[in-house]
Amino acid sequence: MRAQTYCMKRFLSALPVLLCLFPFLVRAQEGIPVYFDYLADNYYLVYPSMAGIGEGGKIRLTARKQWFSVEEAPNMQTINAHYRIPGTRSGIGAILFNDANGYHAQTGVKFTYAHHLPFGEDIRILNQLSFGISPTILQSSLDETEFRSVVPDPIVTGSKISATYFNVDLGMSYSYMEFYAHAAILNLLESKRELYRIGRADPDNVPVIDNLRRYLFSVGYVFGQSSLRVEPSVLFQLTDFTQEKTIDINAKVYKDVGFGTIWGGLSYRRSFDGAQFITAGEFGEQRLQLFTPIVGVNVDRFMFSYNYSYQSGDIRLDNGGFHQITLGYDFGPKRENRFDCYCPAANY
Repeated sequence: MRAQTYCMKRFLSALPVLLCLFPFLVRAQEGIPVYFDYLADNYYLVYPSMAGIGEGGKIRLTARKQWFSVEEAPNMQTINAHYRIPGTRSGIGAILFNDANGYHAQTGVKFTYAHHLPFGEDIRILNQLSFGISPTILQSSLDETEFRSVVPDPIVTGSKISATYFNVDLGMSYSYMEFYAHAAILNLLESKRELYRIGRADPDNVPVIDNLRRYLFSVGYVFGQSSLRVEPSVLFQLTDFTQEKTIDINAKVYKDVGFGTIWGGLSYRRSFDGAQFITAGEFGEQRLQLFTPIVGVNVDRFMFSYNYSYQSGDIRLDNGGFHQITLGYDFGPKRENRFDCYCPAANY
């Protein structure tokens, strides 16, 4: 038991290093992590302003699993739906999510209202500015029941604790036919993370982090007017408290076939900041690099996609990658009443 307590203290002391090396894991305590499911025509999961972006709606179900060979590896499930209220400029949506990472877990719900301002009188021309807001209720939990020891440790409660938080996301989008640009502020409000203070022998010595804001920006364009189209895009993230910055560089190709549309692409994520480490007595620095191929198919109103993320670099928890599938259904007007553009995020 002493050895277990000692190992727990060593783990806690090394936690800052792990947070630097694996920033995509830290997101688990900040609402829904931004992975790559947005590439499956699922931008609403990231940007509230995309709720009801077109004259219809979308349903998306995602499941993600990391490192099958690692016990208690991160996994996440989400389900979301959004819809344009008929005859109005308003969109509504909701997101349910469950995110588990080792002994940490969180469940939450987001409700969204979006308002869309069209420009021009031709309803077949997509040209609109959109605004969205998503209040969020989230419950975080930490299971320390396996950390108990004969000698009490003041930094370990030995029980399962949980705390509930409230926050708000804001978003804005501009769409003009095949062009789109999005921006969002996630976790806008200051919300103290009391989870690590509950039940502690000396909670006043536990640092309080109340700034969980993240800033996101995306831009992209769909090229091609035939059965073959190409969509390059980028997504930039900034975490306010740590000033961590990452960028996704994406490219997708669409091909119309007899039964629908098949598509595939590649995303490359890189952090602007590196984490330092020592190996064999020498200093090194490593930046987060993720390579994510994605494939998908649309048949009538149904959609299926799969992506696999692989982390490059010498410092990794496991050689395995991160698997994610997305199932979707689009509903709304008939094809002849959709926007006259190749804009998969807006047409249904």
